Amino acid sequence: MKILYAIQGTGNGHLSRARDIIPILQRKGELDILVSGIQADVELPYPVKYKFKGLSFIFGKKGGIDLLATYRKSNLKNLYKEIKSLPIEEYDLVVNDFEPVSSWACKIKHKQCIGLSHQAAVINTKSPKPQKTDPLGKAILHNYAPVTEAYGFHFAAYDKKIFTPVIRSQVRNAVPQSKGHFTVYLPAYSDKRIIKILSEIKSIQWQVFSKHSKKEYREQNVHIRPVSNDAFIESFIDCTGILCGAGFETPAEALYLKKKLMAIPMKGQYEQQCNAAALQQMGVPVIKSLKKKHLDKIKAWVTSQTIIAINYPDITETIIDDLIAKHSKVIAKPLVTIGEGIVSVKKLKEASLGKILNETGK
Repeated sequence: MKILYAIQGTGNGHLSRARDIIPILQRKGELDILVSGIQADVELPYPVKYKFKGLSFIFGKKGGIDLLATYRKSNLKNLYKEIKSLPIEEYDLVVNDFEPVSSWACKIKHKQCIGLSHQAAVINTKSPKPQKTDPLGKAILHNYAPVTEAYGFHFAAYDKKIFTPVIRSQVRNAVPQSKGHFTVYLPAYSDKRIIKILSEIKSIQWQVFSKHSKKEYREQNVHIRPVSNDAFIESFIDCTGILCGAGFETPAEALYLKKKLMAIPMKGQYEQQCNAAALQQMGVPVIKSLKKKHLDKIKAWVTSQTIIAINYPDITETIIDDLIAKHSKVIAKPLVTIGEGIVSVKKLKEASLGKILNETGK
């Protein structure tokens, strides 16, 4: 069986999870790997057959997505060329982690595309949602990388096809300690903003992994370090607590290691707002932004002794075995689902990606 595993390359979480999923898929068949996106700092220790620009969201420095930079770096014509160039028909099974090139290639050639991602769990109606609605954010999650069937990972098993997180073997096999420092990963904030706020809490040594700096330096009690998988895990395993965005992998692994956790969801990022709602349900402190007005909450969290006890069993291979057993011989129907609507294959072939997205988002 020939398998294509397609991974979203925006951010580090997808590639981090893929490190543990790839060896399992390699045991199940002949595996090719596709990565699209330009915002990841983590490298895969496996050969990648297809590297595409795809469609990336660019992190800003004020707590959210830089929409202008995202627009400037977007090239729908190039994306469409990448979609058309992918020989998707060569594969017996396509497993997709929120990756748009393979997803749309499958739609054009009416092949099944099996989602195995956190986003698949987020859009599930039984998963926690923020009080404030975000129609655009919801539309993006539904239409960015649509699949024929979805399996999701989340902080809890909210529905039948939602599973607890994949914890990397580097983390699962570690012996955590508490050496007093706090690890920070807030890629949507500038180093300047992070230093300005966290240096106010002088009793804590902060190890900040920066999306915006290629060099290591210190200012007062804040240690800025470039993002590196091994360096981050070392800091993470030995930290007392972690301050991070409301992504998925890092908070999940913090919970697994029983670290103190505080999350700051990215502004204008619906997925992270959903994650924040789920974390709050679990008792994790969440603040809206990294500003001086929230310093008292950060100080209270730093001194708190509250630890959320949770167990995430290693069930990744069981999930993949079930997925393969169900889908390795399934032939997709000539009509495919996008979000909550249905589009014919003929229409997909005739229309550009941009037009399809605009139409289905209405």
